[in-house]
Amino acid sequence: MTTPPNPPRTLVLGATGFLGRWLVLELLGRGEPVAAAVRPGGSQSGAQNTGPRDRELRHWLRAHGVDDRPLTTVAADLTRPGLGLTPEDDARLAEVRDVHNLAARYRFGLDRAEAHAANVDGALTALHWAATRPELRRLVHLSGYRVGRDTAPRHPLPPAETDALYAELGAYEASKQLGDAAVRVTAARLGVPLSTVNPSSVIGHSVTGEAGQYLGLAELVRQLWSGRLPLLPGTARTFLPVVAVDHLARFLAAVPEFDDGPAHSHTVLDPATPPLPELIALVAEHLGVPAPRGRVPVGLVRRLPRALTGADPETLTFLTEDTYDTTSADRLAEAAGLRHPPVAELLRRWATRLVADGFGADEPAGDVPDDVQSASMEGEFTELAGVRTFLRGERHEPRHVLLLGPDADTVAWRQATSGLTGPALAADLPGCGRSAGAAAHDEEWLAALLEPVRSRPVLVTHQATAAPALRYAAAHPDRIAGLLLIAPPADTPNGRSPAPTPPGHRPGAARRAARRLREARRPARRRELARLTADCPVPVEVITATLPTRRSSATP
Repeated sequence: MTTPPNPPRTLVLGATGFLGRWLVLELLGRGEPVAAAVRPGGSQSGAQNTGPRDRELRHWLRAHGVDDRPLTTVAADLTRPGLGLTPEDDARLAEVRDVHNLAARYRFGLDRAEAHAANVDGALTALHWAATRPELRRLVHLSGYRVGRDTAPRHPLPPAETDALYAELGAYEASKQLGDAAVRVTAARLGVPLSTVNPSSVIGHSVTGEAGQYLGLAELVRQLWSGRLPLLPGTARTFLPVVAVDHLARFLAAVPEFDDGPAHSHTVLDPATPPLPELIALVAEHLGVPAPRGRVPVGLVRRLPRALTGADPETLTFLTEDTYDTTSADRLAEAAGLRHPPVAELLRRWATRLVADGFGADEPAGDVPDDVQSASMEGEFTELAGVRTFLRGERHEPRHVLLLGPDADTVAWRQATSGLTGPALAADLPGCGRSAGAAAHDEEWLAALLEPVRSRPVLVTHQATAAPALRYAAAHPDRIAGLLLIAPPADTPNGRSPAPTPPGHRPGAARRAARRLREARRPARRRELARLTADCPVPVEVITATLPTRRSSATP
């Protein structure tokens, strides 16, 4: 690895994690020389040991429009003294003045030993290493939600109290509380300038909605989308505040500049977040799915079997009516010129992106080119002829319009159409994929989809979308340049059935897809399709091979 000409002044621990990569992106965008600590990836030492994690991080940064050349990567292990750095890597970090520790284990159902090693012992390892930096300005420790409210933290706790805390809260939240106290007590003893940052539920990017994390509140949205949230845990006043990931990254980047003195603690959340029932109702309306019909007390959910509720007991500790003092965070944000994005629009964009990404299952693969990876899964919900429709791409000047067949998966379409040039517009058929049930004929829906299009695109169809596209071409030959029919029903074996509903598709999509395909394969429909193809006033090309489909939730 080539070391950048300017030595790094900031080290980010946990740089390849959900929050870490956004912080690295923010710092590099500011022109800061940054070092990213990544977990060792092989038997070699030093820079050669960063391997695939280094490549993945750089790939992601380039996909998000940032030059990664000023970035230094080092292999670090928070379970080892001195972060397990080689002498060469430690020397590369000699001028580091700001240390951001975002490394942690965030997962419900963690083993206690694993949680304690990462979130308590690892946090202390990072602190002790930071204390060795002669130029240290500040250690920024990312703490946990609902953590750090004790004005007189104690460390270490007696074993009996530690056991009780783990029994009451579960491994994740208990380890975060213990880690917070350990860092605050030890930093004061060592004289290390410390800022702890306690964020609420971190959700997507304020512009793109990009998530990258699918725990906590995202799991509630997944249950809502899949029709498995008939009752909402909590009360009318349950408060689960959110913060945009890019706002938190900007806040973290500003902390060392604006915090002065031995210790600060900041609770970062958007106080405009609506109560949880209103938040879920807003998301439900946006996605076009039913909102929960009522509420159930959290205490009752805890007593019911997990197999019945689908709720992890650890997640329930976050469902409270508590509010939080954000005075210090608000003061710093004002000094840094930071404002929370409008929360309602943030929630809508995030929910859209969760669905577009199949709640993590459909995230772009590592071999997607840099210039399209970050945008490849962006999409939006819009009303077309009374249908809540999911679409993505160029709305006004597409070269191709992709009409997703009843059982086509967007991952398969991305593979099959990767050779297309120019901008494209892709839309899920009414009642299929991520679009809601049809409230209009397909022809009306297609006309509404193409109404704002100013170019003359090629319509690319799959299976049952061939007939509506051909009818549109017959009625509007001046609006399109041609048609590409992939596996039209006349060339699809009668015995073929749709694949199981891919992640992210609406409940019942597979059933509706099967009904559409059965209808399209009827002899009368096939004869009509043959006639429409023969009489089409624009060029038509037919590809008989079908798209690849996924037969499980794994990416093909």
